Amino acid sequence: MQKNQPSRTAEATAFQRATERQRPARQRIVDDPWAEYFLRPALRAALAAYRSSVVLKGVDGLFGLTPFVVTRHRYIDDRLDAALRAGVEQVVVLGAGYDSRAFRFADRLGARPVFEVDHPATQGRKERILAALGKRRELPRVDVRRVSIDFQRQSLEKRLDKAGFDHARSTFFIWEGVSMYLTRKAVKATLGALARIAPAGSELVFDAWFLLDEPDLRATAYRLSANLLHVLGEPVTFSLHPEDAEPFLARQGFALLEIARAHDLELRYARRPRRRVHPACYLVHAAIA
Repeated sequence: MQKNQPSRTAEATAFQRATERQRPARQRIVDDPWAEYFLRPALRAALAAYRSSVVLKGVDGLFGLTPFVVTRHRYIDDRLDAALRAGVEQVVVLGAGYDSRAFRFADRLGARPVFEVDHPATQGRKERILAALGKRRELPRVDVRRVSIDFQRQSLEKRLDKAGFDHARSTFFIWEGVSMYLTRKAVKATLGALARIAPAGSELVFDAWFLLDEPDLRATAYRLSANLLHVLGEPVTFSLHPEDAEPFLARQGFALLEIARAHDLELRYARRPRRRVHPACYLVHAAIA
C-alpha cells in the first residue's frame, strides 16, 4: 500500500469476491453482496465486463489467485461460524480492508463486538462508502468498532483498548491477506501481541505464502506471479513453509490446530467445477496456548 492511500490489494480482493456472485448460486464458494460497493469505477467496469463474458469467467483463475482468495474467505467464514457457535465473545479483524463479515454474520454475532483494524486511509474510505450506502438502504445492525492504526508507529494493544477490547474475553482473530506483505519481524511482533492480549484458547486464522522450490516451469511461473503484486505497491516479503509453521507459531505463543493447503481447499470448496488454488498459498488455524 502506498503511504496514506487506501489499500489497492484490499480493493482487488473485494473485486474477486464480487466476481464470485456472478456464478450460479450452487457454484459460489462465497456469497458477498457487499463487496462490489467498495470498487472504484475502473473495477466496476471490469465487473460489468466479467458479468457478461464467458471468456473472463474462464480465465479468472489465472495462477490460482482468485480461487485462493475465495476459498480462503470461505475457510475463515467456516472457522468463524464454528467459533461463534462455541461461544466466542469478540472478533478482531486485522487488516480488515473491505471485509464485510460483520454484516454477513450479523444474525450470528448478536451483541458481540467486531473490531476492524486497519490503516486510517483504508478505514476512512470504507466509512465514507458505508455512510453513503446507509442513506440508500438499511445496513445490518451490529457492533462494529473500526480501529485505525499506523502499525509502524502505534501500539495494537493500546488502539484496541481504546476501542473497548476486553482482554478477559475469548477472541477470534482474523488476519487475512496481510502477513505476506510484512517483514518477519512485524509478523512475529503481531503474533506476540495477540498472544498477550487475549486469553488462552482464543483462536487465530491467517493465510501465509511460501516459495515453491520445484525447478519446473510451472513452479517458476508461480514464483513470478507473486511479483505481480509489486504493481499494486504491496510486494510479497514474508514467507513461511507449512512444514515450519508449527514451531514458528509455538515460539510466538500459539498451538497449531490445522493447516489447510491448496489441495485441501480445492477438495473442500472448489470441486464442482474444479478450480485450481495457487499451490504456494495456505491457511493456518491456531489457538493461543
